[in-house]
Parts: sequence; structure tokens; C-alpha cells
Amino acid sequence: MTLHSRYPAISDLQARARSRIPHFVWEYLDSATGVEATQKRNRTMLDQVLLNPSILHGEFTPDLTTTLLGQTHPLPIGIAPVGMSGLIWPGAEKMLARTAAAENIPYTLSTVASQLPEDVGPHAGPHAWFQLYPPRDPGIRDDILKRAKDSGFHTLVLTVDVPVASRRERQTRGGLTQPPKLTPRLALQAAQCPAWLNGIRKTGMPRLRLMEGYSDVKGTLPSNEHVGYLLRTSPDWDYFKSLRDVWDGPLIVKGVGSPDDAARLTDEGADAIWVSNHAGRQFDGGPAAIEALPQVRAATPLPVIFDSGIAGGLDVLRALALGANFVMLGRAFHYGLAALGEPGAAHVLDILRQDMISNMGQLGTKTLGDVPDRLRPTH
Repeated sequence: MTLHSRYPAISDLQARARSRIPHFVWEYLDSATGVEATQKRNRTMLDQVLLNPSILHGEFTPDLTTTLLGQTHPLPIGIAPVGMSGLIWPGAEKMLARTAAAENIPYTLSTVASQLPEDVGPHAGPHAWFQLYPPRDPGIRDDILKRAKDSGFHTLVLTVDVPVASRRERQTRGGLTQPPKLTPRLALQAAQCPAWLNGIRKTGMPRLRLMEGYSDVKGTLPSNEHVGYLLRTSPDWDYFKSLRDVWDGPLIVKGVGSPDDAARLTDEGADAIWVSNHAGRQFDGGPAAIEALPQVRAATPLPVIFDSGIAGGLDVLRALALGANFVMLGRAFHYGLAALGEPGAAHVLDILRQDMISNMGQLGTKTLGDVPDRLRPTH
């Protein structure tokens, strides 16, 4: 029995992942904030993006290759940053970095990863991106940037949609702290997930290793008020300009939903715009990310990257049809890891690849550039 026969969709990996990781870890991975309306809206609005099938195109195999920031990739897909990946599955950051390197796609390491850039960079291949939660201290910022670049991360992603910590009520009720501590309640949950627990015994309990190195804070903190939040600032336009001055590689801005912001970022020197609502984890009263995409696309000539709510290859095509050049996924790859270990990440990519090929066959689109022509206009 093949992986595709047992787990043909990302939702199958999601279901298996839930049974293999402790409940408090599941709440960290799967939850959003508030009543999770934005998370649901991401899904609802993606389903409303319709594409017109087209017939009599003969036999063909679609070409899924694309170019982003001067680099050619076999898929328009990359791995988005997820904080504390090593909590979700022990050793996750290195596993995802290796998967990305093998597939020649971008992998984005978070500032609040459980592993250091120096440890992950050698595994990440030529398309290693580093995501920055902006430290308020310019000395800390510049040291982090140097360490990231020296470790092989040559593209920087500035996240701007976390000006303050979100509530994340499900995550809080789950009992997770930073650094994670196995209280009797959480230890009982962990004992019911032997594969996860054995991995943690090998790697050690995950910590925010990079940010802890710049802090003397002792003791445990709530998971939505960890040391990363204590050291970071809410950036403004001057902060962006100063970052542009000190970072000499490609600079992507993540968390953009306004066309006015996209236009100004274009003028101020960004290299790509990343449309995202943080998968509903930050603010529960905004539009779906896919609703913001067309207006942002119209506001900038820069490459546009998209995430939030992607659950399959058809969703990737929907985002491309509305103007995205590239699509990133975070949760999906972690469902794969939690379900199957390292092979699960590669299986996620294969699910996305096969789903795109199947749907492009129905659409009669031989290249990704043909996909927008199949968008069904809304009235």
C-alpha cells in the first residue's frame, strides 16, 4: 500500500498527526485566535474562487516550474516559517530544510525556531530564507542578520503582521509555556504519544534557542508572551528603511493585506510582497487573505507570495489565478511530519504536485502562466 493510497490528501495527514502528538502540541499547531472566524473565512473564500475547465487540449504534462527572485524552482511552492517547529515534531527544522534542499524549493527558518541558524543552515540548500521578528535593539538585530547570512540564509523575510501578541485562546488553554514544561497534565498527554516522546528524549525539550541567547529572562512564560515577544518591537516605516540599509540580499515583507502598503513597500525597496493573515492566528476580524490578494497584485509590479488556508494543489492554482507568483505552506508540512516523520514532508509536496497536475489537466493549462486565463469572473 502506497502513501498515496493511505494518505491521498493533506487532510488525511492532518487526521493522523492529531493522533500522534500530544493535545497541547496539537492546540499550538492547529489553532487560530478568537473564535477562529478568520481561519474559517480563509477556507470559505478559497472555495469561492472558481476556475473554468477547458476541453480538447490533447495529451500533455503540465510544466510546474517557475522563477522567483531570479531562482528557478520545480514547483511554485515553498515552506513557510513556523515558530517552535521542533515542538510539533522533534528535529522538524532540519527535516524540513533537508526536504526543501532535495526538492530545490525555499525553506524559511523562523526567528523563534527551536534550532539555531548555524545548525539548520547547512541542511537547507541554496534557497534558505530567514524570517525576522524585528528586535528593537539594533545591535541584536544586526547580530542575528549576520549569523543568518553566515549560516547560508541569503533571503530575509520581515514579518510585519505581529505588532502585538495575539490571544490564541485554544493554545493558552492547552497549557503550553515557553520554554515548554511537562506538567503532570501535559506529561500524561505526552505518554500517550510514544513516537513524539521518544523523539523529544533524543533532541531535548525544544526552546527558543536563538532569542534566549540574547535574554537573561528566567523561568517560564505563557506561550503567547515568550522571550521572543519581549525582545521584539512593532516595526514602523523607519525600521523597514533601516533594515533595507543593512541587509544587502533579497528582502521580502510578510503579512501584507493592503494595496496602499504594497505600493509603498515597492517604492521603499522591498523585493517581494507576501500576502498573509498569519493563517488567522493574529487577528480574527479581518478578511480572508485570498480576498486581499487581487488588490495587492494590482498595486505592485513585484513578485507576490501568498499563504493562509492552502489545503491542496487546487488552492495553489487559485492563488496563482488571482495574481500570486508563489505559494507558501506552513501547517501542511507539519501535519506531514507529525503523521509520518521526515518522509511526511516530502509526501506533502507530492500531494500538492499531483493535485496541481490533475487540476491543470482539467483546466487545459500547460504552464502556470496559463492558469489566470481560467479564472471565472465574479459578478
